[in-house]
Amino acid sequence: MTVVSLLLPGTVSAQTRHVAMTLLAESERPAPGSGVTLAIHAVPDKGWHGYWLNPGDAGVATRATWTLPAGATVGALDYPPPGRLVIAGLMNHVYERPWTMLTTLAVPKGLAPGSALPIRVKLDYLVCTETICVPETQELATRLTVGEGAVDESRRAQFDAWRRALPRPLGSAATWQVAGDRFRLSVPYPSDAPLGAAWFYPARGGATDYPAQQSVTRDGERVVIETKAAATPEQGPLAGVLTLGDGTALALTAQPGTVAPAAATGALDWGVALAAFGGALLGGLLLNVMPCVFPILSLKALGLARSGESERHARVEALAYTAGVVLVCLALGGTLLALRAGGASAGWAFQLQDPRVVGVLLLLVVAIALNLAGLFELPTPRFAGRGGATGAFMTGALAAFVATPCTGPFMGAALGAALVLPPVAALMVFAGLGLGIALPFLAVGFVPALRRRLPKPGMWMVRLRHILSVPMFATALALAWVLGRQAGVDGMTLGLAAALLAALGLWWTGRRQAAGARFGWAPAAVALLVAGAGIAAVRPGATRAAEAALPGAEPFSEARLAALRAEGRPVFAYFTADWCLTCKVNEKAAIETQAVADGFARHKVAVLVGDWTDGDPALGRFISQHNRAGVPLYLFYAPAAPAPRVLPQVLTKAMLTDLR
Repeated sequence: MTVVSLLLPGTVSAQTRHVAMTLLAESERPAPGSGVTLAIHAVPDKGWHGYWLNPGDAGVATRATWTLPAGATVGALDYPPPGRLVIAGLMNHVYERPWTMLTTLAVPKGLAPGSALPIRVKLDYLVCTETICVPETQELATRLTVGEGAVDESRRAQFDAWRRALPRPLGSAATWQVAGDRFRLSVPYPSDAPLGAAWFYPARGGATDYPAQQSVTRDGERVVIETKAAATPEQGPLAGVLTLGDGTALALTAQPGTVAPAAATGALDWGVALAAFGGALLGGLLLNVMPCVFPILSLKALGLARSGESERHARVEALAYTAGVVLVCLALGGTLLALRAGGASAGWAFQLQDPRVVGVLLLLVVAIALNLAGLFELPTPRFAGRGGATGAFMTGALAAFVATPCTGPFMGAALGAALVLPPVAALMVFAGLGLGIALPFLAVGFVPALRRRLPKPGMWMVRLRHILSVPMFATALALAWVLGRQAGVDGMTLGLAAALLAALGLWWTGRRQAAGARFGWAPAAVALLVAGAGIAAVRPGATRAAEAALPGAEPFSEARLAALRAEGRPVFAYFTADWCLTCKVNEKAAIETQAVADGFARHKVAVLVGDWTDGDPALGRFISQHNRAGVPLYLFYAPAAPAPRVLPQVLTKAMLTDLR
């Protein structure tokens, strides 16, 4: 029998136990010469917590002492990311909920089937509440039998869930430095990948002052974490875990080096801010000629001219309309900034990512279009043609909300700049967009000469209303197409049915109004209520695989790989993740180029893409079979070769075009 001791120095044993621990093997019948995953599942009592590999300012990590059959070995324990607990100014890295530590048992070669594999482990650890700490000891055992390596599906699913909770290897080299009393860590990270509220946990002491706040800053294709350095810094490589806002954890190793401070993002660059404001103002102004805004603006302007009200009344309505537009733009912009600060990858018109919001907008646009076409005489909606500050404010809010599906020149660059400016400057840009949308009506309200130039009321206004219904119907068709893209054919059918029902109810209301019927609004109310219920039932369709830049690329699966190899086709399989900077550089510089696409087409190379962004355990197992801990991984299967060729982690176009 061989006894091995791993991880940290031990503690004394204890009489009481406040953590229930279980030792499990993924396969009860591992094959000779294979590796089998072992799990130590820990469940603390309520109010108690255990400790991570690096416990922080206080505490002790688990020490595992294994008793194994001759020739068997185990690796170090892999921990899930911990949480933070600050008590009396000391920060601890702890687990207050159940956690699972994994390791791999290497089964000796040459064992006969049916041979027993008794596994024992002695665990010495510390468990604490906020007021007391108790050292404890447990001895766990399991007995395996050498077999064919079969794994029960329910056991595999449980282990896959535990593996998914482990940090995923970053795959890129990080750098750390202590300058004065400041610790800085530079982590390669794609600029367009979600980040959220990140935190770095060093796997050893001598790096950071644990309780100190960490400043996390994006700086191009990297993230810089800065905090107070440890009182006595220790040199050498630094391993650790970077947790992201969405719960993802990345394992990394940083080498000592020079880390330049992140570019200042808190200081306001008035030149950039004013340029973005100007672009947003022009973009909003041009939105007024878009089909989703122009009809509303035209009717409101003509209504103001037709009313013949006083100069003061015209200015009040213009200001109220402007306030409605600007406040809605500020509300949408503020919500967008809050979502991005929380780690969401959102952009302008983010609310339209929900098909139910698109459905509501579809009903609204259909109602406006039918009103303009003269099929019913409710205003557009009721407040849009009404005078007074309230009606003008609501019309402005409607115009801003309906404008979100549209875009125009100058808007893209301006709103893109807003997302990287400080919050105050960003909101100024969104206010500029609203001001641009409101500017024509503001001019009509404050410049009497413009109102006098508007045509006199007459029958031409009826014809104009009918003409203005055409772009609104076109907008409705565009929204139906968007709904179909988001919710599939079923969702689009449900949305169109709801719109048709609303249209029939509004048309019937118009007929009853013309006849002077009592409760003429009833058909519209019932139809809109039922249509709204139908829209509420719309759900996003099945997530579509990202459209690959390489023609013919397919999602990776071992079954599809086997089928392609059986056909005798060469196969290029690559494994990537959104948070892997090396992956993204290779994709843009080599994989997703026309030269590579032409070369693969010429040699009939099939392409399979494995997206490991969410830590898919099936992909993780396949990657580990090729002696890699994470992505990127590039494999080429030649038709006659028994095993794949593992390509370098840095690719060139020539390297790929030569594959055949």
